[in-house]
Amino acid sequence: MYNLLVQYIPWEVGTGTVKASRLFEYTDNAVINQFKNGDSVLFGELARLPCLFMQEGTRDELAHVGGITGVRPSDTDILIDYFFDSNIDSIPNKIIFANRADFDIRHDFEFSRTHWALKDVDLFRTLLRLSQPLRGSPKVFSIARNEAIERKLVSVMMPFGAEFSPVYAALQSAATEVDLVCRRADEFWETPAIIQDIVNLIDRSFVVICDCTGRNANVFYEIGIAHTLGREVVLITQVDADVPFDLRHLRYIKYLDNDEGRQALKEALAERLGYLQENL
Repeated sequence: MYNLLVQYIPWEVGTGTVKASRLFEYTDNAVINQFKNGDSVLFGELARLPCLFMQEGTRDELAHVGGITGVRPSDTDILIDYFFDSNIDSIPNKIIFANRADFDIRHDFEFSRTHWALKDVDLFRTLLRLSQPLRGSPKVFSIARNEAIERKLVSVMMPFGAEFSPVYAALQSAATEVDLVCRRADEFWETPAIIQDIVNLIDRSFVVICDCTGRNANVFYEIGIAHTLGREVVLITQVDADVPFDLRHLRYIKYLDNDEGRQALKEALAERLGYLQENL
């Protein structure tokens, strides 16, 4: 738990004033009740909590971590003596705003409102998490922060040539047999970049089927994306040698590109998809 103190101008170490009427704004009643005795505020208990002193704003304004050494309340104002922790760097407001849920700041208006709130999270744990370097985001496509997997969606990564149309029809039939929907990225146009449509499709998919036949570079790239996103990937191929060395340790379905072979592929794939439905 920590005190969030926001004011219009930058905080300077020493003494500051907060309007009494704005104490406990944007604070849950259950939290407030822990620091009140009847109508009296337990300022001594509040002063034991760490503080985040923040100037109004959501960009390059600086917030400071510190504490309260004294509180002198009156009917209209609360005078506080405070300090900044010299071991903790100042934090740009834009960082706090981008991670406001982690700071238990639930209303954006708090960034433009002078007030004293009490937040029910561990301030130091939040700061520690933010101090860890974040993995860089992809630069050629974007990935949604939160997953939104469609449990009925199966996507197919394969060459778009007409010679693969009968194979794709067999894959669609296998999916339909177990009440799933099978799609390829060339069947829709959602964004200006085809790679973004492909990534979006993989990211939404319950299972991703990848045909290694012909050692198509695009398919191998898409297999890497699917594995990185943690999707269940089913590899298929007409030729064993078309499965790259780095994937040889994974099971795959080999099929013949004729009526009998595609029927066998359909049956094997339907069995695998049915198993994944029941066990994922």
